[in-house]
Amino acid sequence: MLKKVPHTYVIVFAILIIAGIATWFIPGGEYERTTKIVDGVSRTVIIDGSFHQVESQPQTWEIFSAFFNGFEKQAGIIVFILMIGGAFWIMNQSRAIDVGIYSFLGFTKKIEHWRALKFVGVDNVILILIMTMFSAFGAIFGMSEETIAFIIIIVPLAISMGYDSITGVAIVFVAAGLGFAGAILNPFTIGIAQGLSDLQLFSGMGYRMVSWVVINTVGFTFILIYANKIKKNPEKSLTYKIDDYWRQRNSTDVEDVEYFTPQAAWIVYAITLIVLILFSFDFSLLHNMHISNISNISMNITEMKIGNSSYHMPALPISAGLFAILGLFSLRKSVHFFILTLLLFTIIFLIVGVMGYNWYIMEIATLFFVMGLLSGISMSYSADNIVKHFIDGVKDITSAALVVGLAGGIILILQEGKVIDTILNSLSSSMEGMGKVGSVEMMYVIQNVINIIIPSGSAKAALTMPIMAPFSDVIGISRQATVMAFQFGDGFTNMITPTSGVLIGVLGVARIPYDIWVKWIWKLILALLIVGALLLIPTVLMTLEGF
Repeated sequence: MLKKVPHTYVIVFAILIIAGIATWFIPGGEYERTTKIVDGVSRTVIIDGSFHQVESQPQTWEIFSAFFNGFEKQAGIIVFILMIGGAFWIMNQSRAIDVGIYSFLGFTKKIEHWRALKFVGVDNVILILIMTMFSAFGAIFGMSEETIAFIIIIVPLAISMGYDSITGVAIVFVAAGLGFAGAILNPFTIGIAQGLSDLQLFSGMGYRMVSWVVINTVGFTFILIYANKIKKNPEKSLTYKIDDYWRQRNSTDVEDVEYFTPQAAWIVYAITLIVLILFSFDFSLLHNMHISNISNISMNITEMKIGNSSYHMPALPISAGLFAILGLFSLRKSVHFFILTLLLFTIIFLIVGVMGYNWYIMEIATLFFVMGLLSGISMSYSADNIVKHFIDGVKDITSAALVVGLAGGIILILQEGKVIDTILNSLSSSMEGMGKVGSVEMMYVIQNVINIIIPSGSAKAALTMPIMAPFSDVIGISRQATVMAFQFGDGFTNMITPTSGVLIGVLGVARIPYDIWVKWIWKLILALLIVGALLLIPTVLMTLEGF
């Protein structure tokens, strides 16, 4: 008889209780803090050498209030998940995703006989392309929370291709995590860590590129081996029974789908196009609507930030032009293809918004919410039906949202117990007298341990780099090597730590229990941890550009 595995909520709550118990035994301590401007943003950082003991604050009943407080702390991600769930449920009711998957699978059947793809396999090429895209997003602008929205699209696609939900999560979330760990230009981790270390922003990029390729090679290989095993025998999947949910919800049998284009879809197309055209021009110099000032209107140019560089391009005018063409062609086929076009441009605007306008989860959630509304209107749904479908989607995904709040309570318990700084001080003290290689590897271990407690990369950089950077000067290793230790330590364990609200949210949306996820990914995490340790050695033994 198989032993029943505890529910994800039970596992996370057990960890929360352990954290509460730890506050009774770990002495209280604090660092003094100050503010520092990093890349134009004020950051709260600790002052090296300022650690002192304070009265501990053992947590008792606070363990139970941590659920409420965790909800407050993680409110953004929770609402983000709920809005994404509601928006995609509206889209799902239209059968547009089913039509899209069916059309995509038909396309892959046509090209699988191409000689160039026959050896590697068309499905492997598709998986590699998807993983490379998300890894690049993780490496360039630190894609993390945004992956939650793509899980709803990619998981059913993966299952329709003969894989499982783990594969679907892997090619999105894990791929983005690999890129995040091998960060090339990530402003939220590398940018902050280098700024706090007084290094030129995004210096040492050459070796980071090499590291990114190595990390991706290891991760992609692991995922492809597993995916091909499941393709040959789906019953070997760890989530074979669980994936019945996705098989029932997303059927690729679209024979019963009625292809039509209602008048409402044309109206949505026209209004959306007009709005995009208006946003494509800069009216800021037009102080009044006098006809003589019409020459002051100019094309809207977006400053797209990639790392420390900026590129000016007419992103919105280009998007408007593409939407005008693709929207028209899709409407001539059916409303389902038009809704898929709306999804495509939602993704495009997400990229433009994040890289050009500093969007975060509020703006992204709003973007997907609008996509859901436009999808419902395009299908000629009544206002009542749109609301009903949205609420059904929120209900369906509530479990994934709630567990994020519970996981957030773990960190709050340790903070309120005044033990996080004590743990940090003890770990940093352990590096003394270990030599160059030993010290950089110990930094790496410390960053991994702290990442379990504090999954936020920017917060961890503010906590650790003011200590690690001066210490690296004392022992004779470059501050760049210290940043690399932070980078790897911040990245790999994000894909397994239960305190990560993003991981818990992703697994909740995909319906994958946390224990099953750990059973699948622990070997990859172990391999990546070893690779990270090996990649750090050249940073202290070799002369590398920027180190």
